[in-house]
Amino acid sequence: MYQVKTFNAIAQSGLDAFTNNFQINQGANPDAYLIRSVNMREAEFPESLKTIVRAGAGVNNVPVHRATEQGIAVFNTPGSNANAVKELVISLMISASRNIFAANQYSNTHVGADISKRTEADKTKFNGTELMGKNLAVIGLGHVGSLVAEAALELGMNVIGYDPHLSSNAAWNINNHVDRADNIKRAVKNADYVTVHVPKNDETDKLINRDVIEAMKDDVILFNYSRLGIVDNEVALEYVLDHKIKYYVTDFGEPVIADQDNVIITPHIGGSTLEAESNGATQAANTIMRYLETGDTVQSVNLPEMKVPFEAPYRFTIIHKNVPNMVGQITTDLAQLEINISSMANAARKNVAYSIIDVDNLDIDNGNELLEKIRQIPDVYRVRLIKHR
Repeated sequence: MYQVKTFNAIAQSGLDAFTNNFQINQGANPDAYLIRSVNMREAEFPESLKTIVRAGAGVNNVPVHRATEQGIAVFNTPGSNANAVKELVISLMISASRNIFAANQYSNTHVGADISKRTEADKTKFNGTELMGKNLAVIGLGHVGSLVAEAALELGMNVIGYDPHLSSNAAWNINNHVDRADNIKRAVKNADYVTVHVPKNDETDKLINRDVIEAMKDDVILFNYSRLGIVDNEVALEYVLDHKIKYYVTDFGEPVIADQDNVIITPHIGGSTLEAESNGATQAANTIMRYLETGDTVQSVNLPEMKVPFEAPYRFTIIHKNVPNMVGQITTDLAQLEINISSMANAARKNVAYSIIDVDNLDIDNGNELLEKIRQIPDVYRVRLIKHR
């Protein structure tokens, strides 16, 4: 029986996805954490913890490096809230184009007996533009960016995308009518709208900076529905005040851009729909079950992605440093205990490697002895024995 500890409010549909082999918030030694936005950067993890799965796209609330060194696999649920973010971005694109926010403020301010006559005279102040025929630059063509691009094409927009790290699998999801730019400045050069959908890392910190904004044309509308810091907010505000950026629309407020004309801030609600929360929770539950019961690491953010058919009675999984002769040491331990390998797979992700070894002949004593021998190998973070159910 595996123990799962949850943090935050997890959608019931996700909790209901667990089989009878899993208990939720009942045991003192959790095998898995199922989280959303709780800050775990300073958390102390129990020795029993084998995986942390976030029901959401980012993992900046998880100390991924420290978790790896403790042999904890970290996962997220990319794509689970992609449609929610897409719909919000498209709705805000329309709202900004039609000056809905300024019009609403005007209507709330100007009330009185002559309101109909006055608004009829003033309404031309809020004349907007239509999306059809306009140019949209999508920076990042992953789960969200590809959906935004597709929706924009359906609205009659011209779409150009830029993503230097687009995987071959993700590329299949990109509509062939999306033009591909080979650099970010070319992508934004003629755009009426620029929307950013990239993960937050050292490479994307302040990705939209002064040089990139300078390459945009006047009256551009800029959207950041990825993460705080991907757009340099101070620089963006400078260009809003200079009227080069017509509107800056973001899900990530901070004091420097608060209460500024033509800056529209939403309170981190991009993925906050009932459907997205249900999708994320269900995907997270399935990820936990798959990892604990099979050792597969699809959608892991700190281990190489591996999906190996589990057909033997027993499976050993080993998280270790990506160093020479590691596999040799592990297989030597198996040979010394006369344990025959029926299949084996190994992959690396930067400095971390993961090995899956399936065996047929194993008794309790041999299994426990092998676990202890492998644990003693320097640079092994964690070894597990999984029995095929």
